[in-house]
Amino acid sequence: MKVIWKIAKAELQAMFYSPVAWLILIIFTFQVGMVYTGLFDGLMRAVTMGYIKVNVPMSQTLNIWSSATGVFNQVLSYLYLYVPLLTMGVISRELSTGSIKMLYSSPVTTNQIIFGKYLSLLVYGLILMGVLTVFGLHSAISIKNIDFSVILCGILGIFLLFCTYAAIGLFMSSLTSYTVVSAMGTLALLAVLSYTRTLWQDVEGVRELTHWLSISGRVDSFVLGMITTDRMIYFVLISVMFITFTAIRLNSMRHKSSFLVSFSKYAMVLVAVFGLGYLTSMPLFKGYYDVTRTKVNTLTKSSQDVLSRLGNDDLTITAYANMLDKNFFYGLPAMYMFERQLFEQYTRFKPRIKMKTERYYELVANPMMDKQYPNMTGKQRMDTTAKLMNLNFPIKPYEEIKQQVDLSGEKFRFVRLLQKGDGKQTFLRIFEDNQVMPTEREITAAFKRLVMDLPTVGFVTGHGERQSTSFQDRGYNLIVQEKSFRYALINQGFDVKDFTLANEVPDDIRILIIAEPRSAFSQEELDRISRYVEKGGNMIVLGEPESRDRVNPIIAPLGVQLEPGVLVKPSAKYQTDLLMAKPTAAGVSASMYLDDLKKRAGVVTMPGASPLSVKPAQGFESTVWLTSDSTGSWNELETTNFIDDKAVLNEGAGEKSEPFPTTVALSRKVNGKTQKIIVTGDADWISNGELGAQRYELPASNFNLILASFYWLSDNEVPIDMSRPDPTDTTATTSAGVWTAFKIFLKWILPVGLLAFSLLLYIKRRGK
Repeated sequence: MKVIWKIAKAELQAMFYSPVAWLILIIFTFQVGMVYTGLFDGLMRAVTMGYIKVNVPMSQTLNIWSSATGVFNQVLSYLYLYVPLLTMGVISRELSTGSIKMLYSSPVTTNQIIFGKYLSLLVYGLILMGVLTVFGLHSAISIKNIDFSVILCGILGIFLLFCTYAAIGLFMSSLTSYTVVSAMGTLALLAVLSYTRTLWQDVEGVRELTHWLSISGRVDSFVLGMITTDRMIYFVLISVMFITFTAIRLNSMRHKSSFLVSFSKYAMVLVAVFGLGYLTSMPLFKGYYDVTRTKVNTLTKSSQDVLSRLGNDDLTITAYANMLDKNFFYGLPAMYMFERQLFEQYTRFKPRIKMKTERYYELVANPMMDKQYPNMTGKQRMDTTAKLMNLNFPIKPYEEIKQQVDLSGEKFRFVRLLQKGDGKQTFLRIFEDNQVMPTEREITAAFKRLVMDLPTVGFVTGHGERQSTSFQDRGYNLIVQEKSFRYALINQGFDVKDFTLANEVPDDIRILIIAEPRSAFSQEELDRISRYVEKGGNMIVLGEPESRDRVNPIIAPLGVQLEPGVLVKPSAKYQTDLLMAKPTAAGVSASMYLDDLKKRAGVVTMPGASPLSVKPAQGFESTVWLTSDSTGSWNELETTNFIDDKAVLNEGAGEKSEPFPTTVALSRKVNGKTQKIIVTGDADWISNGELGAQRYELPASNFNLILASFYWLSDNEVPIDMSRPDPTDTTATTSAGVWTAFKIFLKWILPVGLLAFSLLLYIKRRGK
C-alpha cells in the first residue's frame, strides 16, 4: 500500500505542477459558483417579495441542488469534458517518454502502478467534491431546516461517476502514447456508453445488457436523493472492468502476450461484469434507500399499504397493444425497459411482478391511417404497416386475443390488464393528456381493486337529472365515465351505475348522486330515497336555482334548504352569476384537498348557484365547506337575465350581501358507521362544460372539491391519498447583506484565490 501511495503522491505532484489540473479546478469552481449564486439569488428574491409565504411549500434543497436547472445537473452537463483532459497523460505520458520501461524495471508491479495512478485521480475527484461541499455548507447555514442528506447523496453520485470516468480515461491512456488521441478516445467511449441505452432494445435478452451498460442517467437517482444498490454496483463494476482492462493491456505489453491470450482475458472480464450487472439489476436483488426527509422518491404510505395486502399473491401486468391504434408504439418490443421503469417503484416492494405484452390488430379509428389507407381492411392495414415498419414480431388478430380478454369496452386502445393469481383482474389505462402514462394515484387505485371491493357510485335517472354518460356541457361523462380522462371516477377506483327509483336503491350503492332533477319525484321515489338515507347511505345532492322545488323535498329532512335567488358577484371580467366559491376555515380543517385549494388561492367556479340555509336535523353535524365571497356578493332575487340586465343589490327585496353557504357536508352515526352527505347549491361545478372551461386569470380548482367530496364519501378509500408531509426547508434564514458577502466570496474570491495560489506555486517551483 505504501508503494501505491508513493506512486499516487508522485502523480498528484506531477498533476498539480501542470496547468491542466489547476485550470480544471478553477473553471469548475467558477462554474459551480455562477450556477449556485444564480439559484440562491432567485431564492432571496422570492423571500424578499413574499412569494415563499403565499405559494405551495417547496423544498429549497431540491430546488437549488436537484432540479433540472439545479447545481448537480449543471455539474453533470460538463463533468465529462474535464476527465479526458485530466486522464489523457496519466499513462500516455509514460509511454511517450519511455519512462514506463523504468517503472517495469523497478521493483513495482503493474497493478501497483495502475492503482497508484488511479488513486491520484480519485484524490483529485475528492478535491472537486470538496468544492461542491463548500457550497453545500453554505446552503446548510443559509436554508432553514436544510435536507443536507440530499446534498451528500448527490455528491456521492457525482463522485462515483467521476471514478468511472477516471477508470475509462485511465484505460484509454494506456492504449496510446499520444495524449490528444487518449482524450478523444475517452470522449468517444463515453459517447458510446451513453448511446448503448438505445441499442437493440427490441431484441429480448440483449436489451437488458445494453440498457445496463449505458452510463446515461445513472446519477439521476442520487441527485434526487435515492441510493439504489444496482446503480452503486454499476459504477463499481464498470470502474473495476476498465481498471482490469488497463492491467491486461500493460501486462500484455510487458510480457509480450499474444492477441488471443489478451482477447480471452478481456472477454472473460466482460462476461463476468455483464453477468454480475444483469444479476444485480434484477428487482429481486435491488436495494433502495431514500435519503430525503419526506421520502419523495418512495411510494406513499397508501400505496405501500395496498401492496402489503397483495402479500405473496402472483401478479401479472399484461399490456395489450393494438398495432392499428394511434398509441401502438407503446407496445413495441423497444418499449420493454420503459415498461419496467414505469413500475419500478412497485417492483421495489413486490419484485416478483410479471410483465408481458400482447400485440394484436383490430380496425379502430385512427385519423392518420384512415387518411392513408381509407379502403383497406384491418388485415390489409396491418400487413402494409408491418412491411413499412419492418415489424418482425408476432401480431395476432383480435379474434385470438378476445379468447383471453374482451377489449371492446376499451375501444381497442392501448391498455394494461392487472391480474392476480386467483383470476381477479382490472384494467389500467393510458390517458389523453400530456403525461399519457398513469401515475401513482391511478396505478395504486387499480391495484386496490384487486384486493378489496371499492365504492360504487349510483346516479339516479328518470327525471332529467345530469347523466354520468352524457357528453353535453351539462353532462357528467368527463369526470365519471370517460376512460381516457385521468381524473374520471372509474380511473380513480370507483365503479359507476345508473338506475331509476322504480325500485329500491341497489344494495351495492355506497354513494348515491342526485343531480338537478328536472321533474318532481313521486312520493314512492322520495320514500325510497328516505329509506336509503335512514339505512346510513352516503349521498351527494346537487341543486340549481331552477330545481329548488324538486330538490328541497329530498334535503329538507336533513335540515338543509336551497334558498330563493341566485348568488351573484358583479365583475368586469366575468358574468355576474359566475360564483367563485372559497373554502371556509372549517372546510380547510375537514379536508386536505380544500386545504390545498386555499394554499394555492384557488376557487371553485359555480355558475348560477343557489344559496343554502343550514339547520341540521337532529343527529346530524354540519360543516360548511364553501361559501360565496364575503364582500360584493349577494343573493339576487329580481334579475334573471344576467347578460342584458344589470344586477343591483336591493335589500328591500330581501337580498343580502353576506357569505352564503354553497357546499355543506353533513354527518351522523348510523348502525355503527358514519353516514356522510354533501349538498351543493350548484350542479355545474362538476359538469363537462365547467371542467373544460378556461377563463382569463381565474384560478379555478374544481378538481379539489371533487377529490375532497369523493375521498370523504368513500371513507378515505379512493381517490388514493397521495399526501406527504410538507417540506420544512422552504425558505432562507440569511439576510440580504450577509448573502451579498457570501455571493462575492463564492462567485469571485474562491476561484480567484485558487488561481492566485496556483500562480504562487508555479512561481515558487520555477524559482527552485
